[in-house]
Amino acid sequence: QLQLVESGGGLVQPGGSLRLSCAASGFTLDYYAIGWFRQAPGKEREGVSCISRSGGRTNYADSVKGRFTISRDNAKNTVALQMNSLKPEDTARYFCAAVSGPCSLGNKYDYWGRGTQVTVSS
Repeated sequence: QLQLVESGGGLVQPGGSLRLSCAASGFTLDYYAIGWFRQAPGKEREGVSCISRSGGRTNYADSVKGRFTISRDNAKNTVALQMNSLKPEDTARYFCAAVSGPCSLGNKYDYWGRGTQVTVSS
């Protein structure tokens, strides 16, 4: 069974940091670009960041540039999203997804996890 499982979410104060992890089971992430997406209540899902299969290319939404960093460890079959200087507007459910095509912040991904909640509040 092909699965993506996110972890690392939680409640953090503004200005704080969280590190999200996306782990794959049932398949190897080496052959996939990985994206992170988020969806806040009442809002559409938006692309946050993505990383190419090799890790050599990354892309970020303007709203998170300079604050979030995506990375991957193909040996461990995981992808991480380091989130620093968090703001209340970063509050959302965060999902990772895998696509056999290029890194993209669009929604056309092949596999999706169920997400992990991130809440930024004082």
